Amino acid sequence: MSAVAAPSLDINVTESALTEIKGFLAGEDDLPETAGLRVRVVPGGCSGFQYSLNIEEESKTGDFILDKANVKLFVDMFSAQYLNGITIDYTSNMMGSGFTFENPNASGGCGCGTSFSA
Repeated sequence: MSAVAAPSLDINVTESALTEIKGFLAGEDDLPETAGLRVRVVPGGCSGFQYSLNIEEESKTGDFILDKANVKLFVDMFSAQYLNGITIDYTSNMMGSGFTFENPNASGGCGCGTSFSA
C-alpha cells in the first residue's frame, strides 16, 4: 500500500501586500497570537468565483496554515485547489487601491479583476 502525499499549497505575497496586511492586523484590537488572514475562494462575481480576505482569530480544523514573513495565512481545503501558486499583491494608483490576485489556475476572468473561472 503506497502512501498518499498530502497536497501542497504555495501562495506568494508581495512586500507591498505584506505591509498592508500587517497594518490591518496591527489596527485590530486584542488579536490573539493565533490570528491570521483567511484567504478564500467563494462562489460569485461575474466569472464564477471571487477572492475573499478576512482577519480571523484562529485557524479552523483542516486549514492549510502558511507563514509569510510572520503573517499567518489560513486556507481551507476547497479554496486551496484554486489558490495554489497565486500571487497576492497590493497596488495603489490614481484609480484606487486594493489587493490584486495573479492566479495561474484561472481559465478566465472578468474586466474588474476580482473574479475568475477555473
